[in-house]
Amino acid sequence: MKNFIKYFIIFIINWQSFFSQNDLFHQPKWFIKPIIKAGFIMVHRSTIGHLVKGYPIIYELDVVKPTYGNKLWQLENNKPDIGISFQFIDFKNPSQLGYGYTFAPFVEIPLNVKPKASRLIIRICWGVSYLTKKFDINENQKNIAIGSHVNSFVQFKWFWHLQLSKNLRFEPGITFSHNSNGKAKNPNLGLNILSLNAGLNIALPSKKIKTITKIDSSTQVKSKNELVTYAAIGFNQRNINSPELKTYLVSVAYQRNIRNTHKFCSGIELFYDDNYQTDYENVFLKQAQGIDKVRMSAKFGYSYNIGRVSIPIEIGYYFFDLAKPDAPIVSRLAIRYYSKCGIVGHFGLRTHFAVAYNFEYGIGYRLYLGKK
Repeated sequence: MKNFIKYFIIFIINWQSFFSQNDLFHQPKWFIKPIIKAGFIMVHRSTIGHLVKGYPIIYELDVVKPTYGNKLWQLENNKPDIGISFQFIDFKNPSQLGYGYTFAPFVEIPLNVKPKASRLIIRICWGVSYLTKKFDINENQKNIAIGSHVNSFVQFKWFWHLQLSKNLRFEPGITFSHNSNGKAKNPNLGLNILSLNAGLNIALPSKKIKTITKIDSSTQVKSKNELVTYAAIGFNQRNINSPELKTYLVSVAYQRNIRNTHKFCSGIELFYDDNYQTDYENVFLKQAQGIDKVRMSAKFGYSYNIGRVSIPIEIGYYFFDLAKPDAPIVSRLAIRYYSKCGIVGHFGLRTHFAVAYNFEYGIGYRLYLGKK
């Protein structure tokens, strides 16, 4: 251990002078990244504490494509890397939690404009996971965290680029990973892992140097002001092994583009939920009629934009909610795609005070208001 510390200190002292002797900034076409993570399951509810039997290990292999700045959105995001991540999760509880396999696209955005030998990066990753163990009323009653094999996988990572040589980079950092099905199947408390990670980024050299002759600015917003409306459908359950219920949403919002990468919004949303109809009957002892069948909220939100992809975080308040079965605060984490023709694709997670209610699958339209 003493020798390790000594060599590590020598490395830290001399690493900058080492880098200066190498061509750090070249143009590889692809990167391969093996990564290992070690951490712990976050016990966000006392009722899942019994599922924690050890410290999870995550083994990861990424295929990464760098960007070169030939498109406006790449320059706006400091020439990020994009890629696909394959991960294997050992929850250290094989009988109740089993193992996880994930497949997820990601983007890694540098947080400083100029390339440096040491550079802070944030990763945004959203994909799908398959967990080998789920709740089973007969064989796995204690797994109240996960109710389905197929789940949504969300990951945020903060890490550093530490260049070791022209084609090799060390990437230490901290990662938050989340698995859940958005209450499509109960139970669904979800599994959150906070971990430290160490990875190597291996560049696959390219003999060709990409020459930038023109910047594609097709993602430039046409106006500071826009109106976005969409409709969405979702699915959830009321109880374990109960029938599938549907949720419906209509949303109308005004959006203000502060700049190409940032926008704020405010709007009105109308929800019709099969679950809510039962809640209404339980409270008023009769079926809802007319407008009483719905809930309405006013919302405010912020979106970070990566080209045509937008990642909104929205918070709303139910100003019309007669039965009041859930918390009055409704929130959303989503991903949206804005096409050239104005059509908007929407996928989001609706929650009440961070308690998942349903995933949303929607389509809408963006209308620019005036000129930029």
